[in-house]
This record gives sequence, structure tokens and C-alpha cells, in this order.
Amino acid sequence: MTARVIAITNQKGGVGKTTTSINLAASLALAGRKVLLVDLDPQGNATMGSGVDKRKLERSVYQVLLGSTDAAATIVKGSAGFDLLPANRDLAGAELELIDLPQRENRLKHALESIVADYDFILLDCPPALNLLTVNGLCAAHAVMIPMQCEYYALEGLSDLVQTIKKVRVSMNPMLEIEGLLRTMYDPRNTLAQQVSEQLQRHFGDKVYRTVIPRNVRLAEAPSHGIPVVTFDKQSKGALAYLALAGEMLSKAA
Repeated sequence: MTARVIAITNQKGGVGKTTTSINLAASLALAGRKVLLVDLDPQGNATMGSGVDKRKLERSVYQVLLGSTDAAATIVKGSAGFDLLPANRDLAGAELELIDLPQRENRLKHALESIVADYDFILLDCPPALNLLTVNGLCAAHAVMIPMQCEYYALEGLSDLVQTIKKVRVSMNPMLEIEGLLRTMYDPRNTLAQQVSEQLQRHFGDKVYRTVIPRNVRLAEAPSHGIPVVTFDKQSKGALAYLALAGEMLSKAA
């Protein structure tokens, strides 16, 4: 059994990618699955939100991508039962350094090959840009999860992302598919949010998760404590939503 590798990506920032990555990893771990979260964002927010201090890392995903260390030696324990391949600002320089390396789009894929059998799920928290780090994520993944807010500009960004996924599928990773679209920061009282949500369901059908992630104060507070919301406040609306998302994913996979 090898892990299902899922890239969590959207080139638009502030849509809940990192929040989703951390809380989905924790929710799947609570469901008894072995999970690895890979932080591909130089900001290192998924690392900090998993209870790991990015300033004290001796090695990170940066060294893994450059080939100076292997993934197994770099993995650390997250704060909620999942493993973490951490990142810090060193990763910002990786883009330039990767350009001249052989197989630059597949560095992450090759790095994960030695550990993919150790996990049920590997989640890739991609940066909010269609750069070489994101392309590495898309080349390593079996599928893409797209968190998005239900607002007008989100639809425009989504069509760009779908085109990118198609290009990667044609030229680099024929296995790549859309795992699902996740509606985040959802406010059912907002008419525009309802309209965009309906449009998504019309266009993408069952690729839109039934689970909706609401706007929730506890979700916003949890990262400052370095723990997922499912640990911070398991009864909060945000925590219950991510636990439901994990359940929906597992029932789809069954």
C-alpha cells in the first residue's frame, strides 16, 4: 500500500490552504491514518501551525529538494499525530537553485519515493503561486485539492488553475486529477457566496465536497498556539467541519 499524495493548492492567497493542510492532516491522523504533511511554502506557516519552530530547523524540505539530505532524515513529529516535512525561508532560494538541476520539476516526487509506502496520505501544502515549488507539488501528487472562497475573483483564479493542472497532466504527470473543491470561510448568509457555491456545483458536480468549512474564530486562533483546531477546540464549528471532511474523503476512497 502506498500513500495517496494530494497537493493542496490555489494560486490565490488567503483561501485557507495551510489551515486545510494542517487540520486535514490532524483529522486523518485522528481517524487512525498515517499522515505526512509536506510544507512547500517558504513562509513555513504549516510548519509553525504544526507546533514546529521553523527558526530552529537543522534541515528542511529545502535540503531535500536540492538532494543534500533525504526525506526520512528530515521528517519531524507534528503536534497532532501526523509527521511533518518542514519548511523555512531557506526554501525561497530553492527556486533559483532548482532551475539548473536535472529533473527540476520532479525533485519532490523522487524524494518521496523512499517513504511513500510508510503513509496512507501525504498532503502537500503548496505556496500561493504557480511557481517551481507548486509544479513540484503537482508532479509529485496523484490529485489536487483546491480550497477556495465563494467570491467572484475565486472563479477566475480557478479557471487558471484548472488550465495549469491540464498542462501538467499532458506534459509531466498523466496521473494527476482533481480530488475535490473545498469551499472555505463560507458564510451562508452571504448571497454572493451562495451563488458562487451553486455555480461550482453546476460546473464540477461531485468534485465539490459536500463538507463546507465555515468562518470560525477558533480556526483563526489555533495557529498561534501551534496546534490544529481539532486539538485546540474539538467541538468548534471549524474542527467539526474538518473532521467531517476527513470522513468524506475516507468514505470516497473506500
